[in-house]
Amino acid sequence: MAIDKVTLEILKNHCRAAAESMAFTLYRTAHSTFVKETEDFTTGLTTPEGETFATPVELGATWFVGLNYGTVIRMIDHYDEGDICMTNDPYSGHVCTHSPDMHIWKPVFHEGEIVCFVVGHIHNTDVGGAVPASISRTLSEVHQEGIRIPPAKVVKKGAFNHELIDVMLANVRMPEQNWGDLKAQIAAMNTGERRVHEMIAKFGVETFKAGVAGLLDYAEQQARSIMATLPDGDYFFDDYLDEDAAGGFPCRIALTLKIRGETCVLDFTGSDPQIESSVNMPTGGQPRHALLMVGFVYILYSLDPTLFLNSGVCRVAESILPEGTIVNPVFPAAVGLRTLSVQRLQGVIFGAFAQAAPDRLPSSPASGGPIMNVNTIDNRTGRRVMAAIGAISGGAGGSPRGDGTEGSGANASFLKNTPVEINEAEVPFKILRYGLCQDSGGAGKYRGGNALEMIFQAHAPNTRVTARNRDRTRFSSWGILGGKAGSHSKFVLNPGSNREENLGNVDILTIGPGDVVHIASGGSGGWGDPLERDPAAVLWDVRRGFVSTKAAKQSYGVVLTPGGVDEAATARLRADLARERPKQEGFFDYGANRLAYEKIWTRANYDALTELLAATPVHWRFFVKHRVFEAIDALDPATLAGDGSDLRAAFDGVVERFPQLRAALAA
Repeated sequence: MAIDKVTLEILKNHCRAAAESMAFTLYRTAHSTFVKETEDFTTGLTTPEGETFATPVELGATWFVGLNYGTVIRMIDHYDEGDICMTNDPYSGHVCTHSPDMHIWKPVFHEGEIVCFVVGHIHNTDVGGAVPASISRTLSEVHQEGIRIPPAKVVKKGAFNHELIDVMLANVRMPEQNWGDLKAQIAAMNTGERRVHEMIAKFGVETFKAGVAGLLDYAEQQARSIMATLPDGDYFFDDYLDEDAAGGFPCRIALTLKIRGETCVLDFTGSDPQIESSVNMPTGGQPRHALLMVGFVYILYSLDPTLFLNSGVCRVAESILPEGTIVNPVFPAAVGLRTLSVQRLQGVIFGAFAQAAPDRLPSSPASGGPIMNVNTIDNRTGRRVMAAIGAISGGAGGSPRGDGTEGSGANASFLKNTPVEINEAEVPFKILRYGLCQDSGGAGKYRGGNALEMIFQAHAPNTRVTARNRDRTRFSSWGILGGKAGSHSKFVLNPGSNREENLGNVDILTIGPGDVVHIASGGSGGWGDPLERDPAAVLWDVRRGFVSTKAAKQSYGVVLTPGGVDEAATARLRADLARERPKQEGFFDYGANRLAYEKIWTRANYDALTELLAATPVHWRFFVKHRVFEAIDALDPATLAGDGSDLRAAFDGVVERFPQLRAALAA
């Protein structure tokens, strides 16, 4: 049946309110800090086939707007009223994206017919495995990342399946916390079911079903209208993780964005092979997998904030995902740190679209700051503590409309900070500083948002810190149109002492009483020429502590006196800096480290590597990549050609060294 626009708008608000009500139930009843404070959870409503048609906008994570539950829904052979199902297995249907994420869904029946599912997920602080919090760059296969539960019924006809629950709780470090969070999820499912029945009572079942289809079509049409405002073309962008394994080589994610009218294709050909560490993204090759669509949804919502967020938005895009690469790994590749690679992937999508709409979109958001987890003993009670102490995130990129948000932006903005008082009450340590990191945002006409930093001191022995998602110690967030790259991240043990140690991208650390840790995210990129920034805005930044007096002079050409801006001296200095500074080449400022890296690893060299590795069996690719990088590093940089010939010679040398590889290539 057709549904009129007024009724559809009313139903839209009811559906979103139902999802918000589910989220509120979960938020108010969860046990773990990471759910009840940081809000790493989702709730939503899907069609009987699994398409998400309503999600919250006020509570929870924003990553899974386009998540399709269809694959796991179909893995349950029969549903009865009162059933609730769950899974946290990344390779069972590719709905769950790493093992700490427990996804749950419940069918909603009306007169014996399933009219929709209520769904959601939480991030468990720990699900067992090799390390506390279950996630580390050092892990190489999914079996190390905790217990995996394929799609199964945790509630059968309203009764708990305690056999399944007992197996799960026996394999995690804090079973009472996981059990409490699971019950909160179940409560949210029951809330959603009630809200759906209320809507059916109000609108009638046929209107409800027609409205669900209409909401998906409505979002799709909005997305098509937004895409039509962008110029057709092919836009290439790539970026790097600092390393593809602990102490490894950089890892590239590449994208060719192809805009054609109201649709687009995101072609990830050129991305690195799947990694022997946990930064792989388990998409299953699905062309609209939620991990791939997050950045795309963010772009559309930035271009039009009236966009209704559901799976219909993603119908206008599809992806090309070569098998055996970081964006489409094959089992049993580890995937726990997919957050790190997905954040980089989102930035790659932002960079591609920024070229299509430079006057409408911002520069790179910050990243490289971790989600911090602590495993220790409470000195007062002797009780084991396993807690997340909040995300150390960075700001949003500067944009054509203004400065980036401080301390929280773009791909991490949904993660709420945990109050210092809560952290200190739950974990035996002292927070010495928690705030913004001065001069971390990239300079620009519109400055990049500053990063967050935290300094804390341990009080108990054998305190294990898991600093998940460490990155951006080598490569920076990028600025555009004259805006400068953001700062690097930092992770320092016992700063300022004779025991100071720069930890780089280490993500598992054991400390003891008195040890101090200083950790900071990288900064975001700036937008536009810093010499065009309003001197009054620079003065205000200095007074707020966002920018130092030194940076005001060196980066912005603004001379400050106790009374304010020295306008004459500022004009002279800016004229001098404009003459002395080399003219920025290209659309982006990537920072000095990337420029130096790409003098060797040119696009032609990387294209040759991609071509050769694509013809190599999957299980050889990571090994061969490392041997090729070692061979290139051993050459004199001054004599390297950037046309791919040296790369091909290095590859041939690797093949010659390993007869098993020659045989594999010939097979």
